[in-house]
Amino acid sequence: MGLTCISCGRRYTKSKGLYYCEACGSLLGTLVVDYEYAKMEVSRDMFSSTAPMYQFEKLLPVQNHSKVASAIGGTPLLFFEDCFGVDRLYVKNDGMNLSASFKDRASIIAVNMAIEEGYDTIFCASTGNAASSLALVSASSPLQTVIFVPSTIPSGKMAQLRAAGAEVNVVAGSYDDAFDQSLEEGFKNGWYCRNSAVNPYLLEGKKTAAYEILVQMNYQVPDYCLVSVGDGTVISSLIKGFEEFKRLGLVDRVPCVIGVQAEHASTLTKVFKRGEPYIPIREDVHSIADSISVGYPRDVIKACKFLARSGGDLVTVPDHEIKDAIVELATRTGIFAEPAGAAPLAGLKQLLDQGRIQKESAVVLVVTGNGLKDPGAIGGNS
Repeated sequence: MGLTCISCGRRYTKSKGLYYCEACGSLLGTLVVDYEYAKMEVSRDMFSSTAPMYQFEKLLPVQNHSKVASAIGGTPLLFFEDCFGVDRLYVKNDGMNLSASFKDRASIIAVNMAIEEGYDTIFCASTGNAASSLALVSASSPLQTVIFVPSTIPSGKMAQLRAAGAEVNVVAGSYDDAFDQSLEEGFKNGWYCRNSAVNPYLLEGKKTAAYEILVQMNYQVPDYCLVSVGDGTVISSLIKGFEEFKRLGLVDRVPCVIGVQAEHASTLTKVFKRGEPYIPIREDVHSIADSISVGYPRDVIKACKFLARSGGDLVTVPDHEIKDAIVELATRTGIFAEPAGAAPLAGLKQLLDQGRIQKESAVVLVVTGNGLKDPGAIGGNS
């Protein structure tokens, strides 16, 4: 296993404390983990449609040292015929993970890495999901957990943090302010970093959702896969996962992966649409979808380059359409999603109206979090 800088291509070997390219820095020098694919012996019959994510251990950067790995991954892929304007709709419900969030796939990697490398404390910054995920995933481990969140964190996510016993630092300001403070404090104290856009290994956990989609579809590749986008790591991970299964000969193509951002929190989309060279920008943003309300996306270079090379795209949708999508998704499929989890449905409807996705397409929507994380989004108690 090795690591490659997304910007300059410099190669690194795995080592304790290495998070980004020394030459390019933390924002431009995010690292991509790769493996000796030619030496890997994998076949379709090795994987199950219901097994948790550590069934893919050969394609992960760290062995499992956690007591809760069996509760992460293996989430259902539900099929709906002639639904929301497409003949074949699949919904990957990652709200069924341990903390009810897609972020558990990254947290389990972080906890395992921290334990293996001998750390005693792990930290992260989050709008809520990554924080509550890390707190719950690490609760049964020997690690102390330190969390940095903005004051706008929904009560459902804060409740998980408090229950899990994490040390919570509420930062006056935005997620981006919490992120900056977490790095300052975390690195000063020598803690292990769980921030996805800094730590290259966490993407490896998230990519297992793409593996699972292909296994659960019996290796029939969908035409499109839609997912919400904030920092950019999740969409990069799905693209990487699809590409790796193709590289290993398990499928013959990759789907078109489309990211969906909130209209007033679409910083990454602006960078991508301006084209190369991708130049990060910082904005003040706001959205009902707190999980993707990111004005300074840290994985912007990787996300843009992965999208460009794979033929993917980004679209934006207004908050009122995200709110409508929460209700429509629950009404038609029984899946209650938080705003970021419902955003892909809003994106799908827009793309169908524009004729960019056809009725006969096979479409996967990735629901990244359960609606009980943020019931206030549709008028519940917040």
